[in-house]
Formats: sequence, C-alpha cells, structure tokens
Amino acid sequence: MITVLKKILDSLFSLRTTLWLLGFMLVLMLAGAVIMPGERAFQQLRTMPLFDWIGEQPAGTTWWLWGLIGLLSLLTVNTFFCSVESIIKKRRVTQWLLLISPQVIHIGFLFVLLAHLLSSLYAYEKMTTIYEGALIKLDDSMALKIKDIDIDIDYYGYISDWKVDVAYVSKGTTIVEDSIKPNDPSDKQGLNINVKNVRPYPRKVAYLQISYEPGARWALVGGILFMIGIVTLIALKIRLEK
Repeated sequence: MITVLKKILDSLFSLRTTLWLLGFMLVLMLAGAVIMPGERAFQQLRTMPLFDWIGEQPAGTTWWLWGLIGLLSLLTVNTFFCSVESIIKKRRVTQWLLLISPQVIHIGFLFVLLAHLLSSLYAYEKMTTIYEGALIKLDDSMALKIKDIDIDIDYYGYISDWKVDVAYVSKGTTIVEDSIKPNDPSDKQGLNINVKNVRPYPRKVAYLQISYEPGARWALVGGILFMIGIVTLIALKIRLEK
C-alpha cells in the first residue's frame, strides 16, 4: 500500500505526467471536435452552466467532456506539486526572479483553470424582448427594470441612435442605475447586458442579451500573471546568455 501511494505521489511531482496528461487531453479534444458538430444538444451549451447542461446529457455524447474534466483536475494537482517541488529544490538560487518566474506562469495557469471552473458552475446567457416599464428577473434576489427606451429617428425614417435606461432592483429598492448605448453595454453587479436590436413601432421594444460570466475577472488575472511570468523568464534567459 505504501509503495502504491509513493508511486502516485512521485507521478504527481513528475513533468512526464504533465506531458502524458496534455497528450490525452489533445486526443479527447480531437474526439470532441468530431462529436460536437453532429449533436444538436451542444447548441444549448452557451446558454447555461456547463455542469448543469452536462448532467442532463447522455454519457455517449459527453464522455469526452467528463474525461477532459478529470484530466484537468489531475493537471491542476500536478502543476501545484511541481511548483512546490521546484521552489524547494531551487530555493538557494541567487537569481530570485529566475526561480519565481516559472511559478508565476503556473499560478496564472491555475487562475485560468479557476475561471473556467467558476464559469462552468454558474455562467449563463439568455436573450429576451423587453418593453418600457418591464421588470426582468435576473436571479433570486435581483431584477432589471427597463425605465426608458429612447430611439432617435432621422429624416428618412431610419434609426440614427438609441439608448435604454435601466435600473438594478433588489427587494423593491434600486441598487444602481445605468444606460445601455450602441457598443456600450451595462456592466454592473457582475452582469453584462447588451442591446442587440431595437424597434420603435408599433411599440418601443429592445432585444436584450444578458450574460453572467463569474470567471472573467479571474481569467484576466491569470492571463496577466501568465504574460508577466513569460516575459520575465525570457528577459532573464536572454540576459544570462549575454
């Protein structure tokens, strides 16, 4: 039993494990690229959280996704263990930035994985048609009130400009107000609300796209850290070679 546990632990510290995991992930993604176009169920995936959607689908359709989730989980653990081992082994290195740069890259990667996990659990997207004065339920505690739809019509009868004034309401109290304009969505309370189209007649109507992406900020943090680590590591390598 102890021998088996030691082998498992050794594999978690191994870079070879990383390469094997990445290879298996590539195979599964290729399988997914073949399966997805032929399954209409995947068209619903962008409108609801991944784990809500995947639980409703047959295993014959989603087996490769379950495999990817499992491999990503192992890759996360492997990345963490390898980073810890690298810091312990190289803690006496005089070039501190050279030691920490690869770990910053690893941390950035882990933040990106965290972002995908949060989005897989909670992200959603929905489209809805609304009128002035309408109230749209966003979640159990918050709703969106459409205060005003302002549409400008030019001399020829075409829409020249528009603006939709909204208010975020919780328990009957307005939390914050905002205006949605062309190329200027409302980005409040962690939501992104964009107007896809407006219609002035016979009644003012706006077609809204409501998106919730809780992992976006963590993905941005991860991307910045990843880039900082890469640039610092390359710069130090070039400097040492000179």
